[in-house]
Amino acid sequence: MITSYNKNIGTKHKALTINLDPAIYGTFAEIGAGQDVAAHFFKAGASSGTVAKTMSAYDMIFSDAIYGVQKVKRYVSEQRLIAMLEREYGLMIERLAEQRGSTSTFFAFSGTFSTLNYHKTNEGHGWMGVRFQLEPNGEYHEVVIHVKLIDNDANLQQQAVGILGVNLIYACFYYNETPSVFLMSLMDDLSKDRIQIDMVRFEGPRFAKVDNRLMSLHLVKYGFSDAALFGPDGKNMQPSEVLYKKHMVVIRGRFRPLINVHLDMLNTGVKQFMQEPDVDESKVVVVTELTLQALKERNADETADIDEKDFLDRVDILCSLGQTVLISNFHEYYKLVAYLSKITKLKVGVVLGYPNLEYIFSEEHYQNLPGGILESFATLFSRKVKLFVYPTLRDGLIWNCLKFTLPPHLIDLYRYLIANDKIEDIRHYNETNLHVQTDKVLELIKQGADGWEEYVPAEVATMIKERCLFGYPCEVPATNITDMGAENASLS
Repeated sequence: MITSYNKNIGTKHKALTINLDPAIYGTFAEIGAGQDVAAHFFKAGASSGTVAKTMSAYDMIFSDAIYGVQKVKRYVSEQRLIAMLEREYGLMIERLAEQRGSTSTFFAFSGTFSTLNYHKTNEGHGWMGVRFQLEPNGEYHEVVIHVKLIDNDANLQQQAVGILGVNLIYACFYYNETPSVFLMSLMDDLSKDRIQIDMVRFEGPRFAKVDNRLMSLHLVKYGFSDAALFGPDGKNMQPSEVLYKKHMVVIRGRFRPLINVHLDMLNTGVKQFMQEPDVDESKVVVVTELTLQALKERNADETADIDEKDFLDRVDILCSLGQTVLISNFHEYYKLVAYLSKITKLKVGVVLGYPNLEYIFSEEHYQNLPGGILESFATLFSRKVKLFVYPTLRDGLIWNCLKFTLPPHLIDLYRYLIANDKIEDIRHYNETNLHVQTDKVLELIKQGADGWEEYVPAEVATMIKERCLFGYPCEVPATNITDMGAENASLS
């Protein structure tokens, strides 16, 4: 077992190391992107010690005959990948366990990919995973990832898939005790402008203490992906599989903690979005978004690392309320909309507070863009997107879109957006919520003061008290969320 991480280990060396390990033995099943993963093991030498079988069922009829017809009709999908892993791993055990099960750690590698077509009208992406043993006759473990292929050439995309597959198999056997090292090693001999990994899932006894939500956070934190998604059950999800051809309502916040005003913003914003004439209510997905910047705001030093427990506390609260959570590196709203617009062509609603409307129209935030605020607005408002603005209370006055003040040179731009139904006030809000501020509620919680419970949903208040969240003064047993601190310090 390798305990230290050396990012300079080459792809050929990794493949050869596995080939020379007498215990590791398995199969390769690859659909799309050639068979570049298996090819690395053949070219490295001594492959007969590792490769039991390679195959590729490119034709859909063959694929269905071997792996079954899936509910999801797309052949590049997680369901197809899981069917491949179950079939191939099952065959390994069925055919070879009696002969060499006591001396081998079996594995099945599978991948299903779509690389660039001839006319380059699609986006390359795919799924790969490994089901593997860590001891002879032992239980299996499984790691699954989703990958976006960025190269503008199909051959280069195939090469990237081959390298990534070797990295994944190597990490499964040699970095399984250190999840952060495991993730970092996936990029060996690759770069972030060639691939993005936006979903990862660890399962099995060795990964019992791995919180896959933290793995989502680390994908974004390491820059492997701009965004990651997981559902109310806390399970990681691939964004395009959940949001494809869906309407979305997105609300961004720190949610530290989530208070009544957040819930009112969300409920009233969603209700108003549903009333839009071009929205199909059956296709609406509600997403609460946490940005990396929001997760760091509690630290005076913005370079400080993210508090992982604090992150999980916020996520637990959101999930307990049935929310789908997006973690992103999109500080600007136009970047968020650009990302979502690649997934769906249907209308997107963005629910935000009045102060964020002021932020969006502050030109200082677009100095890095050649076209300034107009360039950002071309991205933000050219899509099927609409902003729903929740009012705020200042000096006894309620501020909303009608009272929004701007420099003279931006007034006509704002009026154009209002006239074209791109920005709208949230109407039926609870005015009593406007007197409550998140930071003041947080301070009351830390002090253990009486009455703070009335400012948060009942479920949230119960969770804060039972688990002593956000500095609430009580005692709670320490929980192990996977010790990754020491590893991260050496990798960053």
